[in-house]
Amino acid sequence: MMNIVEVQGLTKTYGGVNGVDDVSFKMDSGKIYGLLGRNGAGKTTIMHMLTAQMFPTSGKVRVFGEAPYENNRVLSQVCFIKESQKYPDHFRVIDVLRLCPDIFPNWDQPFADQLLNDFRLPLKRKIKKLSRGMLSSVGVIIGLASRAPLTMFDEPYLGLDAVARELFYNRLIEDYAEHPRTIVLSTHLIDEVSRILEHVIVIDSGKLILNEDADAIRGQAYTAVGQAEKVESFISGLETIDRQSLGGLLSATVLGSLDPGRRNQAELLGLELTPVSLQQLIVHLTKQKSDHRAVDIR
Repeated sequence: MMNIVEVQGLTKTYGGVNGVDDVSFKMDSGKIYGLLGRNGAGKTTIMHMLTAQMFPTSGKVRVFGEAPYENNRVLSQVCFIKESQKYPDHFRVIDVLRLCPDIFPNWDQPFADQLLNDFRLPLKRKIKKLSRGMLSSVGVIIGLASRAPLTMFDEPYLGLDAVARELFYNRLIEDYAEHPRTIVLSTHLIDEVSRILEHVIVIDSGKLILNEDADAIRGQAYTAVGQAEKVESFISGLETIDRQSLGGLLSATVLGSLDPGRRNQAELLGLELTPVSLQQLIVHLTKQKSDHRAVDIR
């Protein structure tokens, strides 16, 4: 399987502070990736460096096996849609979309027309007159209809309401099944996208803290709740990533799989066990500010 993206030791420094700090990862062809983390974690900076909109301070960036800077052969295969996408003030929706076939070699106009109808976009309205939701729809349509081998969405769908976001996820899954490519979703709406992610990369304070297949993550953390002394006994020797006390009760989130023996032990102690969602897991991991290390959940 070809590496679509490869970064090694990627670092970006602003005034002596590392916005991205020695990050290394690879992205394969034909996968949906989640690039996840808190605001200011460094996700957008990484995508700007992948798309040659920003130079790294140090480290190596390869996209389709080549450096992306001033490389039209690479950049013509990339579509990067971001929340703050800018367009000329005098452009209408139709003007933006008319440019797309010249920018994206794999542009699918019938699919774009279908999406325009799905999202009910007014073709003749000026971009600057669009609501936030309509502007988000423009980005979603371009990203999907571009069919670029590497398509990156940096939270451009935050302006969409819940119904429109669900429509976006459904169209993405349907089209990806017929036309596989590498798709990167950078978002805070982790629970909404968790079902479609195949690989998860988590950045926190500029550092890589998680880089795993989504299937390996699901079911790899759980919370035990019960009397404090019984929970303490249960979690002894286990890696805990969160603890919350309330009176004589303790809630502890454990990193690791739950085997039948552990489940039986919890039942005997009268503990309640609940699975931890991907969003909850990432929240717990990124709360640990004092130790930004890569986490191995296997």
